[in-house]
Amino acid sequence: MDVGGREKPLKNIRFSIWYLPAALLLLLMAQSLFVAPRPVQVSYSELQNLTDQNAIDRALILSNEIRFELRPEYNVTGELGKKVAEAKGVVGSLAADRSVKFVATRPPGLDLAPLVADLTKHHVEFSGEIADDFWRTLLLGWLLPFALILVMWNFIGRKMGGGGAAGALSFGRNKAKIYGEDDIEARFTDVAGIDEPKAELEAVVAFLRDPAHFQRLGGRIPKGVLLVGPPGTGKTLLARAIAGEARVPFFSISGSEFIEMFVGLGAARVRDLFEQAKGKAPCIVFIDELDAVGKSRAGAGLQMGRHDEQEQTLNQLLVEMDGFDASKGVVLLAATNRPEVLDPALLRAGRFDRRIAIELPDRVGRDKILQVHLKKVKAAPDVDVNGIAARTPGFSGADLANLVNEGALLAAQTGADAVETQHFVDAADRLMTGLERRSRVLRPEDRTLVAHHESGHALVASLLEGSDPVTKITIIPRSIGALGFTMQLPTEDRVLMRRAELLNQLAILLGGRVAEELVFGDVSTGAQDDLERASQLARQMVCLYGMSEKLGPLSYGRRESPFLGDMLGRPQSASEATAEAIDDEVAGLVRQSHARARQLLSERKRGLERLAATLETAETLEGDALDQALKDATQRDAERGRGPDRTMVA
Repeated sequence: MDVGGREKPLKNIRFSIWYLPAALLLLLMAQSLFVAPRPVQVSYSELQNLTDQNAIDRALILSNEIRFELRPEYNVTGELGKKVAEAKGVVGSLAADRSVKFVATRPPGLDLAPLVADLTKHHVEFSGEIADDFWRTLLLGWLLPFALILVMWNFIGRKMGGGGAAGALSFGRNKAKIYGEDDIEARFTDVAGIDEPKAELEAVVAFLRDPAHFQRLGGRIPKGVLLVGPPGTGKTLLARAIAGEARVPFFSISGSEFIEMFVGLGAARVRDLFEQAKGKAPCIVFIDELDAVGKSRAGAGLQMGRHDEQEQTLNQLLVEMDGFDASKGVVLLAATNRPEVLDPALLRAGRFDRRIAIELPDRVGRDKILQVHLKKVKAAPDVDVNGIAARTPGFSGADLANLVNEGALLAAQTGADAVETQHFVDAADRLMTGLERRSRVLRPEDRTLVAHHESGHALVASLLEGSDPVTKITIIPRSIGALGFTMQLPTEDRVLMRRAELLNQLAILLGGRVAEELVFGDVSTGAQDDLERASQLARQMVCLYGMSEKLGPLSYGRRESPFLGDMLGRPQSASEATAEAIDDEVAGLVRQSHARARQLLSERKRGLERLAATLETAETLEGDALDQALKDATQRDAERGRGPDRTMVA
């Protein structure tokens, strides 16, 4: 295969050990269909008796035997009947619809004239052949099945990428897709929102274009570059863009494609991959999901899912990375979203020399990514890209691409001529909270309870200074199981959170349950998710962030089981007394936030009820209507006196 020209990706078909049994089964069926069943053997004297009884319908006289069929009306009895029954039992249902054939061996030197006269006398249709049908039996019974086996074996070998039947045995062939210089259309202009990683990788592109420029001062390009980041941040796209910019062959393979059930196949595929890459240098070898093959070997005997095949494959990968010379123009790229599980030997100097972190895009990055994807759809000229970027915190590049596609689909469903801003807003809500389920009808009392619950969240959030503004409240059920939700969007990207801000979040999470207590004097199961999130946040404040006054600035990590992961739930290196103190501190933070939310809402109970009544009528509040409803609700009750409390708890 010439990678220098227009080369299409190889189609890799996984060889299955079930191909051969299936092929043999088909051949047996073909043999049963084309090869006639064995006839019933009779003596020559029995043939003469049947002729005298006028039982023969037709006959075929051969050089050494005589084959014949009986008349349908003839009743076969005695020993001959037993032979016929046995023949039908052997043949089975295949011969049930046709006559059983008989054969009689012709004695050597026997004159057939009397037999011919008897057959003529009884008006039997007969014919003769000089040669036996040996060649027909040989062809259909042996040569044809053998030829079919060879054809199928050769077909499997070609699909495996080898040369005919020998290639079918080449299990060690790697399954990388190979792209030529002109087959990669991705460029750096297609990758947005990650400017710093692109700048670091420009050196790799420059080296592949002009290796001598870097080698003149004695420097060498890194052998391996590891792209690390959450799923959907553009690691694979960035690797393809490097190959597109450098215009070199691109080998793409997933780490899971090395591993097989047979020990040694993965190592053979690693060797084959690097041999091909050295022959196509300069080129790029990209291994996606490196953690599938590069997991740490420490404690391999205790970890579930570890086996000799995976360890041998990793060892071979380490050997190959030591063996090839980066100055020849082979650059190894790899991507993973789980760098913590990789074997340390992979990350040492001389293997994956450079690690590039690709994080979730910030607001500016999301703006740039949206502009790239908006070129692929018919968007209205006045689409508020900046507003959509602000509305999608935590979205990855893949999420934003999905958002643009969902917006285009929504616009098509409504019959719009172009995709408007509202379509993208609705698509963002759908991706974050699920589809609306307007068909789910709530009881009037449940609907009222949900309205007060969501109003409690929104009212507490609007009263606490420093909290993210509330942008939407709805009581329309969603497909994720929520009966409603309150949306808060940050005004700017946040990297650090202060203790006061985390306490505000706790109070907001508990605001819905507090509203139920104040208005109905009872609580429901609707606060389950709020309580889980509040408990988790409080435990992180105590164990990870050191925000407990009693325990002080200490971090208590969590012990992980090699089998169950982080399921034991006990702090690492903590005594029973310390664990009990942690539980007390977590419960104290939650109770403190609950009391704080209760105080804020009890002073504005009438405003809470007005907000809930407005929400129950409108079902969804956002924009100016939401701002006005919150403004009316934040005023203290008349008998309480002072205005809204916007103090912060440190």
